[in-house]
Amino acid sequence: MSLLKLQLFKGAKLIPDTFIQELLYRIDLVELIDGYLPLKKTGANFAACCPFHSEKSPSFTVSPSKQFYHCFGCSAHGNAISFLMEYAGLGFVDAVKELAVRAGMSFPEEPDHAPAALAPKSQALAEKMARAAKYYCQQLKRSEKAINYLKQRGVSGEIARRFGLGYAPDGWQNLAAAFDDYSSPDLQLAGLVISNERGRLYDRFRERVMFPIVNQKGEVIAFGGRVLGQGEPKYLNSPETPLFEKGREVFGLPQARAAIRKHDTVIVVEGYLDVVALAQHGAGNAVATLGTATTGVHVQKLLRQAERIVFCFDGDAAGRKAAWRALENSLEALTEQKSIAFVFLPDGEDPDSFVRQHGGEAFQRMIMQATPLSDFLLGELSAHCDLSTAEGSARLVAEAKPLLGRLQSSLLRLQLVKRLAQASGFSQAEVERLCELRPLTQPAPARAPRQAPSLLRPLLRLLLQKPQLAPSLPLDLLPDNSTEAMAVRLLCETIAAAGTQQLAYPTLIERLRGSECEDILCAAAAELMQESFAEDQVDAEFTGAVQQLLERAHKRVFKQLQEKARKLGVNGLSSEEKRQYLAALMASGRLGAGA
Repeated sequence: MSLLKLQLFKGAKLIPDTFIQELLYRIDLVELIDGYLPLKKTGANFAACCPFHSEKSPSFTVSPSKQFYHCFGCSAHGNAISFLMEYAGLGFVDAVKELAVRAGMSFPEEPDHAPAALAPKSQALAEKMARAAKYYCQQLKRSEKAINYLKQRGVSGEIARRFGLGYAPDGWQNLAAAFDDYSSPDLQLAGLVISNERGRLYDRFRERVMFPIVNQKGEVIAFGGRVLGQGEPKYLNSPETPLFEKGREVFGLPQARAAIRKHDTVIVVEGYLDVVALAQHGAGNAVATLGTATTGVHVQKLLRQAERIVFCFDGDAAGRKAAWRALENSLEALTEQKSIAFVFLPDGEDPDSFVRQHGGEAFQRMIMQATPLSDFLLGELSAHCDLSTAEGSARLVAEAKPLLGRLQSSLLRLQLVKRLAQASGFSQAEVERLCELRPLTQPAPARAPRQAPSLLRPLLRLLLQKPQLAPSLPLDLLPDNSTEAMAVRLLCETIAAAGTQQLAYPTLIERLRGSECEDILCAAAAELMQESFAEDQVDAEFTGAVQQLLERAHKRVFKQLQEKARKLGVNGLSSEEKRQYLAALMASGRLGAGA
């Protein structure tokens, strides 16, 4: 199950459809988006340069009447919820919560549902983490030792403030100065305080530079502590808590977001100080994983922010192993419009030491020249295979098989298959067969199905503009083998399931998010944004479309009966089929009135 579908599954159990519908009705999408990027009026709509890809001329369009956005450059499309998910990197539930606050609505919590019970607790923990972060910042200002350490690492006061750096002094119970009730179980639940086997309480972080980990809402949810000097462990992280799951979060994303958008690239490194040092030297678009391997959730989250991810690792065996794990966890998230690449630093270097010794420009050159995912994948596989032997060639294809099967980018997969064929000596078709890959290209459709989109696409736009027409559409007239027909059916079924409720377009988007027909419906809506039907002509256009569907249905029936009569003779038709055949002949004018 994809991250998005998982979020929707969790959200659907927690948030009623009626709440989503009311929320989207109350939110003004133009006002929401204009708060993040300036919109300019362009006719009936508003426009801006797209925040999801780099462009010089604005192609990102927001419809105030339909309350959706669409980019004619990269096809980004959605409503208020999807905008916050994509722009701010929020999960589904968090996006709904933030919009609910804007709309002055109380977020619905089920009495027996775990998140409802955890909500007050999470808020209390977040407040304690914020207080701890403030305490650590105050201690940094008072610690000459910690200040000198950061200066030696080239960290300025401005950068330290940007990342909210702090200091946990030496001692066992320093946080008692920040909290009236040091024995509160919440401090242990937040990961700030530890209880030993004798029940004695002590601070988790001692004599460490503190790096607060901040979520998309600006809340401190965890800490990473870097020891001063040569102690072990070098980095100490908060444990997982109700606020913090390390496989989902990265360090530095809120601070890096503006630079990520500017460069349309996010750099992933391994250490907190690497992120800080890179920001100090002008590479502000770096983030770090939190003491864990890069996960698929990390990749999906970062690809929402940029079109390109560059993983930067040490050049030793451990670094290449970490890079391979990142590659494996990236395959399912990688789409046609996105790219992933890898940089391996010289032996003994990390991003912090490299940028301090060679400068920011040298580092940026390495990022620009990063090894594409395809080259790294084939290079690593080939390094373990003797391609001068039949066994080595067979092993190369066998090891590539599970990776190709997970890759979601059909164009990239095709290129990899071609290169595997060249390297292994197999033909392209043999590689596809041996790896059990589904066909990358579909056979050309028959003539009759190819005609349907010219009628069904306008019908989709009519239904999107006036959903009240859906009950009047005879679905049995739709062809069976058309993607547009499938989209029309799904749209009508969704409208019918709402009963007497009037579903506006933003609500329809939300109901159909993640469906097979989502892209077709979004494309039809984008066409509607450019040229909608005149309100006084919608009903007439719809009646005409239904009449054309009826005529096409008659032609399909006639063709089927004609084929059957040709094979079996007219006597092979039933009485009802003969009646239909005769009626179809009369309708087509092929049988004269005096015959």
